[in-house]
Amino acid sequence: MELNSQPRPFSIKLWPPSQNTRQTLVERMTNNLTTKSLFTQKYGTLDKEEAEENAKRIEDVAFTTANLHYEKEPDGDGGSAVQLYAKECSKLLLDVLKRGPSKEDNNELVTSVNTTAPLESVFDISKGKRDFIEADEAQELLNPLKQLGNSFTKICFSNRSFGVGAAQVAEPILSSLKGQLKEVDLSDFIAGRAEAEALDVMKIFSTALEGSVLKSLNLSENALGEKGVRAFGALLKSQKCLEELYLMNDGISQEAAQAVCELIPFTEKLKVLHFHNNMTGDEGALAIAEVVKRSPLLENFRCSSTRIGAEGGVALCDALGNCTHMKKLDLRDNMLGVEGGLSLSKALTKHAELREVYLSYLNLEDDGSISIVGALKESAPHLEVLEMSGNDITAVAAPAIAACITGKQFLSKLNLSENELKDEGANLISKALEGLVQLKEVDLSFNQLTRAGAQQLAVTVVQKADFKLLNINGNFISNEGIDELMNIFKKSPDTLDRLDENDPYGEDNGEESDEEGGADELESKMKNLVVD
Repeated sequence: MELNSQPRPFSIKLWPPSQNTRQTLVERMTNNLTTKSLFTQKYGTLDKEEAEENAKRIEDVAFTTANLHYEKEPDGDGGSAVQLYAKECSKLLLDVLKRGPSKEDNNELVTSVNTTAPLESVFDISKGKRDFIEADEAQELLNPLKQLGNSFTKICFSNRSFGVGAAQVAEPILSSLKGQLKEVDLSDFIAGRAEAEALDVMKIFSTALEGSVLKSLNLSENALGEKGVRAFGALLKSQKCLEELYLMNDGISQEAAQAVCELIPFTEKLKVLHFHNNMTGDEGALAIAEVVKRSPLLENFRCSSTRIGAEGGVALCDALGNCTHMKKLDLRDNMLGVEGGLSLSKALTKHAELREVYLSYLNLEDDGSISIVGALKESAPHLEVLEMSGNDITAVAAPAIAACITGKQFLSKLNLSENELKDEGANLISKALEGLVQLKEVDLSFNQLTRAGAQQLAVTVVQKADFKLLNINGNFISNEGIDELMNIFKKSPDTLDRLDENDPYGEDNGEESDEEGGADELESKMKNLVVD
């Protein structure tokens, strides 16, 4: 389970856009459809009413498509969803421009836009009221799936609880779609059902979808356990082209993990495996390691909060050495320890394509951390995110961390919160951050920093053009130091996170005497900083 002591997330969320942003985009597209441009000169302009109706529908379709994409990666900052949103709007706007003014009524035009949109490929009932679904409601709810010639390639039944009757209604419908379905989301679709009924429902869905050629399968949030995994056995065994598998928060124990290993024999094409918040433990980790070992194309692996210790951690990290295409790795909130950290460092030397690494709360200590950042220094040239909070890291490891990040020109987010770096470590890291132009977020909260360490870090990041957030809460910064920080961030106050948990009396107030060595350098930087 997640530890309650974890710090408050501080990442900047780019998604979803505000209602005002969405409306502004509609207005902009309306203007594009009604004013003269290269495209409208070629294809013709629309009248305002027709243009506005099309713009609203385009934005709605693009938002739905991007939101579905974002929900698959909820821990991201939403940047990829924003890019998809803009791309879909541009594509659909061009479709409308090419078609030109409609000679029919607006309803026919809107329908035409909708049929060209990706929304037509997605059947999603997850946004409805969270409730139990029985046979009668299922008949009505699933009716669009029965329409001849439908083009649905993805179904999402999440957030609705299916009983046996509803499952029996769904069975022939899903069986008829086997040839076209590519993505199936059955996460959280049996909530509140008795175990016997839930298992029956899972078996019905498994049989109905057996033999489909899926790229993505989500069975998260279903408290599967071993019985649940085996209830989906027919479906799992039949998947030979699976690229994404999500088994998060499924109560997967050692036995259930062994069942997963047994029932998913074809993993050669697997690129995404998410296994967050289970009770796998060391023995279960051995089984998951076998799945990983058989997945050479794995790019995105999440195995966080799974109660894995050193033994299982070592086996899992050894298996990760086979995944040379890894781009995103999340092992947070396990107890790998120093031994697991040393094993992981060997795997990381083979991960040249890594972009995001989440290694918080692994009990790595200095030795494990030094080994890991040493490996990352030599590999992962395009690293964008590094999180190693809550690992008992002291200033001893700071030179190795600084040496690692100095050359990471694409680094945008660094999280070293809840460690013991103190001013000595923070100053080394501040120096390493100076040349990183793409840096946007830094978290050194709860690291026993005092006034000098906090100032050094603040002066380093505030000068970066695209910097978004510095979190140095929970440290030992004097009241005078807080005032100085506020002045440093005078022009961009939102860039400095709140300081409500700072303890100005947490350290001996003789801090100035210990910090005189770095005072001249800090004072020099402060003179060059414009804070009108």
